[in-house]
Amino acid sequence: MKKVIIGKGLSLEEVFAVATNVDIEVGIDEKALVKIKKNRGLVDNILKQNKPVYGINTGFGSLSDVKIDNDKLKNLQVNLIRSHSAGVGRPLDQSFVRAMMLLRAHNLSYGYSGVREEVIHSILFFLNNNIIPVVPEKGSVGASGDLAPLAHLTLALIGEGDVIYKGKKRISIDVIKELNGKVLELEAKEGLALINGTQFMTALGCVALIEAESLTKHADIIAALSIDGMLGTFAPFDARISEIRPHEGQKKVSQNISQLSNGSEIANSHKSCNKVQDPYSLRCIPQVHGAIRDAVSYLRKTLSVEINSVTDNPLVFDDCIISGGNFHGEPLALAFDFASIALTELSSISERRTDKLLTPLFNGGLPAYLSKNSGLNSGFMIAQYTAASLLNENRVLAHPSSIDNVPTSNDKEDHVSMGATGARKLLSIIDNVETVLAIELLLAVEACTQRRPLKPSKELDKVINIVRKDVSALGEDRVIAKDIDKTKNIIKNKTILTEVAVG
Repeated sequence: MKKVIIGKGLSLEEVFAVATNVDIEVGIDEKALVKIKKNRGLVDNILKQNKPVYGINTGFGSLSDVKIDNDKLKNLQVNLIRSHSAGVGRPLDQSFVRAMMLLRAHNLSYGYSGVREEVIHSILFFLNNNIIPVVPEKGSVGASGDLAPLAHLTLALIGEGDVIYKGKKRISIDVIKELNGKVLELEAKEGLALINGTQFMTALGCVALIEAESLTKHADIIAALSIDGMLGTFAPFDARISEIRPHEGQKKVSQNISQLSNGSEIANSHKSCNKVQDPYSLRCIPQVHGAIRDAVSYLRKTLSVEINSVTDNPLVFDDCIISGGNFHGEPLALAFDFASIALTELSSISERRTDKLLTPLFNGGLPAYLSKNSGLNSGFMIAQYTAASLLNENRVLAHPSSIDNVPTSNDKEDHVSMGATGARKLLSIIDNVETVLAIELLLAVEACTQRRPLKPSKELDKVINIVRKDVSALGEDRVIAKDIDKTKNIIKNKTILTEVAVG
């Protein structure tokens, strides 16, 4: 992918690609420019008529009844950006800001915001030159748009904000001049159009979605390896079981693990054993992992609509300008909370398998804590403590932010989504899930290694070899944190998914 065109529909994969790859050029569809120019003309006509229209020649929020004279409209827009740049906290990761810029430019390129094409070109100038506005992570309530984060982004466009350019923090106007660019001078409505949208939470959500989908695939692979490591049975993954409870996620997980386990020497070695059933964390993997996949699919569906929607207010149509509520983040907020709960469950079932891998009662006769000299050595005992700690944190973070409401703007904005909080929490949960799965992977590889000379399937043996390139088998006790970090990086870099195919 070398170029992405806005103004005619984006895919989530394109958003993720632009967010993470600075070499992708972003352009605008020529047909979109026609609509942009036409609808800007409608805004200019409103100004000539001198009639009060919200967002064009009035104040904002609870000050919407205040009419602003035409000769003060430029000052109004600049004042809006300065006053709304009230975000706090750490600067957003640069990939998130790149996604924000892409989505905001795309949103405006549909023409319904009534801005000049210069506004969009200004954003693309920053994006294509990898000039990254410094955007604090906190301050949005997810209604009336992500006002504070988008204001900080816009502050850089008008030359007053901080940016990161070539690894250094600088004043944006200096970088713009250095690259022979133009400082954006805001006209009527343009400041409001730049901050009235859901692009902060949507940008975070797009990156979170891709990572979440990766984790659901990793979870199936790791779980299959754990089953073999514990001498578990693959009978619960028989396709006939899911055919009579045909949830899409459940069917896919059963299919994945059946394919991953095909040809396992370990599984074949105990086909005639007396064990009847495994614990739920093994036996119910299709039902649990599958439901989690379905929840993540809902997030994908919601984001696919949102990235190609117009979330400004007011909106400029062919014959009129209408004030509405497309900026409200409720659709995203609910989807983020659902995904957060689902992924917390992924860490929950993984932690239970981690515990079983360490317990001789369940791990098929392997030593306690997978230490061949337990007592003198503690093996992986405390790795499970770490997983339990992260699971506890996820359960706290999974409390829905969307059910909270703190009215703003003198109660004019009396119901807000808190979707931005939901997006940030989701990312924190994903990071914890990566670690919890890494711990299970580390232990599952160790368990299967101790089954030698018996091997799992060829596909699962690939996973063992990938991990063993970075982490050696456990002998005497050593610093387990280093092993966890190395294994987590394997998951984060998606190394396994390049070698092992799962749906």
